[in-house]
Amino acid sequence: MNSDRNNNLSHTETTDHEQDPFAAIRPYHDNEVAEVLARLAHDPELLDALTQYRLPRLARLMPRVARALASLVVRREIRNVHTISEFQSRIASYMQRMIRTTTDSFSVEGLDALGELKADTAYLFIGNHRDISLDPAFVNYALYLSGRDTVRIAIGDNLLKKPYVTDLMRLNKSFIVPRSSRGKRAMLAAYQSLSAYIRHSITADNHSIWMAQREGRAKDGIDCTDPAIIKMITMDRRRNDRTASIGDAVAELRLVPVSISYEYDPCDIQKARELDAVQRSGNYEKQDFEDIQSIVAGITGHKGRVMLRFGTPLDANHNSAEEVAAEIDRQVLQGYELFPSHYLALEALGDAPELVDTSAITHADRMRFKARLDAVPTSLQPLWLAQYANPVKSHANSRPALTPGASEQANL
Repeated sequence: MNSDRNNNLSHTETTDHEQDPFAAIRPYHDNEVAEVLARLAHDPELLDALTQYRLPRLARLMPRVARALASLVVRREIRNVHTISEFQSRIASYMQRMIRTTTDSFSVEGLDALGELKADTAYLFIGNHRDISLDPAFVNYALYLSGRDTVRIAIGDNLLKKPYVTDLMRLNKSFIVPRSSRGKRAMLAAYQSLSAYIRHSITADNHSIWMAQREGRAKDGIDCTDPAIIKMITMDRRRNDRTASIGDAVAELRLVPVSISYEYDPCDIQKARELDAVQRSGNYEKQDFEDIQSIVAGITGHKGRVMLRFGTPLDANHNSAEEVAAEIDRQVLQGYELFPSHYLALEALGDAPELVDTSAITHADRMRFKARLDAVPTSLQPLWLAQYANPVKSHANSRPALTPGASEQANL
């Protein structure tokens, strides 16, 4: 997509580990692109994954031939890619095709207001989280279309179980959020480094960041900011300046809430199945590479209409992490677009009929919703419906209540 204006190494950014304290977690730099791409072009696991997805019959009958063809295609695709900017430009073309084939519309609001402040200013975008890869991808595409630089993306290390996945994510300007560190001391050190990197990106590199308002997707449709996230991102400023308040640290990062709404979630049945398992047995064990499957389903599945809204930067007038979280929630809920699917789900559940607004719902909307619901196993339908109904309820309240066990919990 757009250029990574800070990818060229300077006195503050170098591949020397002694001078680059963020080398283990940061995105790749331009001078690392060639080596990484050469590695990917011959990575057997990546090639097998590509052939199983695009050439399943050939992969089964002649795996070596399929792998060779996949390597040829990869090398052709990356032939003129030498920088992060050029890599993201290739992604932009795929985003355009994905939007054209899997959405009915993609709308963006709020970026103009940020542009009035300063178009090249870095922001910390914190948004609600529904899709593993598409939430930041839509933010990036909106920035790309407006002529702004793309963001660095926070991604949990639980998603990086394969080296080729790590390479691809870091080529796309992702940085790594630790979730698997063992022990309180190791976890604290990891979060201190993460906090320092986020602050460095905004204040020193002048490079925007996107991160989710909580760990994991809101599988029940309830968007709620975890105050622990706020404590983490302000940790570095407050460690280095004991007089700084939470509000001062937040204002320095130019934190902007972002709200994304999908008319239909391609992973809605999978999410309902996971919530059902939690209700029945108290936990849900993910299968190997289930997150990767969710990424593919999100990209390829039909999403209907998609709305992305940018809020306004938070000022220093917040005295606690909880106050900051509440303001993020307020802006996220205010910006969340309620589609016919949300009202129809609430209507089907029979809950809060006073909140159901059918004035803009067409017969086609009802038929589309019925077809989606009919494809859901009967036992999962209440949880499936709740995913779409909960945003209507949350919108009517100042701050949604987080149902224990219903969504993934943050553990910062």
